[in-house]
Amino acid sequence: MSELKQFAQDLHQEVLVRCADDDLPRMRTNAFTECILERLAEHNETYNTETSYYSDSSRGRWPAAQSNAWALSGDRATLDLFIVLYHGTGHAETVSKPEVARHFGLLRGFLRRTIEGFYVKLEESNDVFEAARQIHGAKNNLATVRLFFITDGVVSSRSAEVAQEQLPGMELRYVLWDLVKLSRLRVGQREVIDLDFMQNYGGPITCIATRDKSLEYQTLLAFLPAPLLAKIYGEYGQRLLERNVRAFLQAKGKVNKGLQQTLRDEPHRFLAYNNGLCCTAAEIDLELDNDGHACLKRAKDFQIVNGGQTTASIFHSWKKERVDISDVVIQVKLTVLTDQAKMADIVPLISKYANSQNKVNTADFSANGKFHRQLEQLSRTVWTLPQSGMESGTHWYYERARGSYLDDKNRQRTPARMREWVQQNPPHQKFTKTDLAKFEHAWLGHPHLVCKGAEKNFVALAQKHEDDGEPLVDLNFFKHVVARAILFRTAEKLVSQQSFGGYRANIVAYTIAWLADKSGRRIDLERIWNHQRLSPVLCDAITEVCKAANGHLLAQSGNIGEASKRHECWEAFRKVEVALPGAWEQELATHAFVAPTNEEEALAAEWEKVRHKLVNDSRTIEVLETYTGKTWVPAKRRDMVASYAVLNWEKLRMKPGLGLKRLRLLVEMFAAAQD
Repeated sequence: MSELKQFAQDLHQEVLVRCADDDLPRMRTNAFTECILERLAEHNETYNTETSYYSDSSRGRWPAAQSNAWALSGDRATLDLFIVLYHGTGHAETVSKPEVARHFGLLRGFLRRTIEGFYVKLEESNDVFEAARQIHGAKNNLATVRLFFITDGVVSSRSAEVAQEQLPGMELRYVLWDLVKLSRLRVGQREVIDLDFMQNYGGPITCIATRDKSLEYQTLLAFLPAPLLAKIYGEYGQRLLERNVRAFLQAKGKVNKGLQQTLRDEPHRFLAYNNGLCCTAAEIDLELDNDGHACLKRAKDFQIVNGGQTTASIFHSWKKERVDISDVVIQVKLTVLTDQAKMADIVPLISKYANSQNKVNTADFSANGKFHRQLEQLSRTVWTLPQSGMESGTHWYYERARGSYLDDKNRQRTPARMREWVQQNPPHQKFTKTDLAKFEHAWLGHPHLVCKGAEKNFVALAQKHEDDGEPLVDLNFFKHVVARAILFRTAEKLVSQQSFGGYRANIVAYTIAWLADKSGRRIDLERIWNHQRLSPVLCDAITEVCKAANGHLLAQSGNIGEASKRHECWEAFRKVEVALPGAWEQELATHAFVAPTNEEEALAAEWEKVRHKLVNDSRTIEVLETYTGKTWVPAKRRDMVASYAVLNWEKLRMKPGLGLKRLRLLVEMFAAAQD
């Protein structure tokens, strides 16, 4: 099987998993759209996208139009619009040139409608109302509009050569992502920016070069003409921004207004006022001129890791406001890393510690941190318990880096080994960092964040880890993550069976959050992990709550999707009473499943799990030692087991002579007694 055919099948399988095997074409198209948008965002091809489907035939002066998603930059100067053609066959279907032209025409029609203010003709509850309203409000500010055509088919190079019509007052760029191009978005295969100053930008850049004594990196200091920077940004856009860092375009802030005012009124002072750019490259080409100065001829894998607002402001002022920036100069610090293996670790730190005009939080970085790496490691080594009819357990594969699942599978040298690997790592048991954020926030009672979309929800989870500390990633945490994944994905299937007609993702998030909140987060995640499925009673409870969630969301005024993103909407649903099956409470665990952030919290949670079954135990610690084969504090062997079991963690922690090391041994002994 060719790599492209294999990729088509794998992508199709991922879509089926996302839509919980729902066979509605609209549901599968939405799942495909979300899947591809996440891939593009991770490779910095787009940012902050939102899905909102709209399709309409031509009506009088309104042209035929269709759109599946949109993204408006913070400075309202750049707009991305997306249209999708999804076949859903799992095969590399051919897409003709007329079909390509037709879809770009529909997307262009949608742009024209939004610019002309057709949102006033829409009901506020319409999915596309908010997109149309915001785009219309930004029409006088828009400099560039990128029209994306995304398909799971294959477009030949000749078919891709369609007429690229323009609209007055803005630049339209046509971007095609077909199956072939999407297949290249793999781990380690992102398309790097290679700046050839000699061939494309009028000659080399004079700079000062130094080298770190450890030979780990080289640093260049240079002054870049603003027209050159604007030209580079015009060609590459947000791809210039390191993907490990947030996209910058927060253009309504005072900083950007100040930047643009300086460019307009005092361009000669821009260099004095501005902090400049902090950039990185993987490889450079330097030479010395006749005066002994270093000249930068080429920079490969060039990235701006700090200074996005400066870059955007310069481009906006030059492109949209026609400001003369010929006398503006920007200082640039370019760091070239000698060891490419350290790129993923050092580049985010360079950005984090760089002097910036706006704070960059840990939440703005990608999944390269300790938390995600530990979770990834556990997902490769922890096996589920063998289920009925199966010879062995399986892995729940955490895809920290997009595409690693397919890369790991394709590294198996023979078809037989590949089949064996897939059996051990089934595709429906793969989950990504954005999936993880959905599972976690729904469980923690933040469904309104889940409803904001995969990317924003993940950033919110990262910000929570930054503010509150990351959970302690151990075996228990991993098992509970998987249990929450099973809970969420089962709820997706149950909601699909209700045929509500829309807003499945919102209903699922609200349903899980309500059940977790109502139970005090005592839904038995241990049981779910052990059985790898939900009990019939829990499934019945989900079915009842999702009906209430659907009714609650439909009762919201205005746009339902926007309403579900508000905390007030969730707070109102928390108070809704739902009649649940009588056996519901009987299945709840005795303790809450809340992830600890350090060893003591983990011990406290484990203690609450193991102590309750021994509160009436009449044995002594000495007897328990003999029974479990474990030893504890010799001076306390005559103490009664129950005298410890009746104490909660706070009271146990207050007993003299019991540090964390001894308490850990006590918890282990109590756990062994129950096993």
